[in-house]
Amino acid sequence: MIADTNRNRRPGRILRWLGAIALGTALCALPEVPMADAPAQSKPLKIGIIGAGKIGGTLGELWVKAGHEVLLSSRHPEELKPLADRLGPLARTGTPREAAAFGEVVLISVPYGALPQVGRDYAGELKGKIVLDTCNPVPRRDGPMADAARAKGTGIASAELLPGVRLVRAFNSLSYATMRSEAHRAGEQIGIPLAGDDRDALETASRLVREAGFEPVVAGPLARAAAFDLGAPCAGAKTARELKQCLGIAP
Repeated sequence: MIADTNRNRRPGRILRWLGAIALGTALCALPEVPMADAPAQSKPLKIGIIGAGKIGGTLGELWVKAGHEVLLSSRHPEELKPLADRLGPLARTGTPREAAAFGEVVLISVPYGALPQVGRDYAGELKGKIVLDTCNPVPRRDGPMADAARAKGTGIASAELLPGVRLVRAFNSLSYATMRSEAHRAGEQIGIPLAGDDRDALETASRLVREAGFEPVVAGPLARAAAFDLGAPCAGAKTARELKQCLGIAP
């Protein structure tokens, strides 16, 4: 769902990773995040997606349906055109740099090993923006850096790789198939755990979770993201009630 790193192969590796993604397209410490005033909450957002593969493409579709303007990106944006055409006038395609520049909010959904290069190459475009990080470190794919990230906790590790952004760890705990099948389901909604150190960023992330058809559950600061890292006890499909119970959050 997320990741990669090798300083000496700068543009080559990330372009291959993002190109491959395109082919797959088709706080305990923080209190609960309050809802913003209705006018701010109802204003459509511009969302850039770096890595519009299965996760990024699925979320892009859900957000377009909610009325947001989305730029889907990869190394080969022409391969994303069928998806953008299907989604209509609120969707467009572009390069990762264009997505980083376009978005008021930027979703990053790449192999974790690519994250260091994303942080370096698009630092100027991403600076100061709300960034939703879905990327999961997978040792067999991403190598030793994935082990280091998991040991540190992915929220902390990602913040180091994406300096200067308002980072929220989000949408990393579900498969794209679950997102597609469970969005806006009847009854108890599936919970999406969030972690971040910026209250406004968490509020915006919570809004986007709701508008994608899920219930946000704020776990706490970035250090708490380890509780829902891939393979951790609170990862996987859980209702918001079950997720709060797992995270030790009072209902």
